[in-house]
Amino acid sequence: MAYLTFIGLLVAFYLNKEKKDDFATWHIKNMFGLLLFMFAAVAMQGYAFGIYFYWGTVLFWLISILSALLDKRQGIPYLSEKFQSWFTFLD
Repeated sequence: MAYLTFIGLLVAFYLNKEKKDDFATWHIKNMFGLLLFMFAAVAMQGYAFGIYFYWGTVLFWLISILSALLDKRQGIPYLSEKFQSWFTFLD
C-alpha cells in the first residue's frame, strides 16, 4: 500500500504503528526516500537534468513496487540501504 500514493504511504505508516511488521517498515522507509526524490525531481523541472532525475525516480519506484509485490526486501541498489539507516524515525 505504501507505494500507491502519498496517502497510501501515510495509511501504511499508521497501520504499521499498531502492529509492527519489519517487511512493511522496510518498504515504508524506501517509499519515503522515493517520495523525497520525487519532490526534488519536481523542484528541478526547470533544469535540463530534472527530466532525467524524474524518470530515474519513476524507474526506482517501479523496481521497488515490483520487489514489494514479490515479497522481497530488495529495492534500489545502494539507496534502499541508505534509506533504511537515514529514516530510523519511521520505525
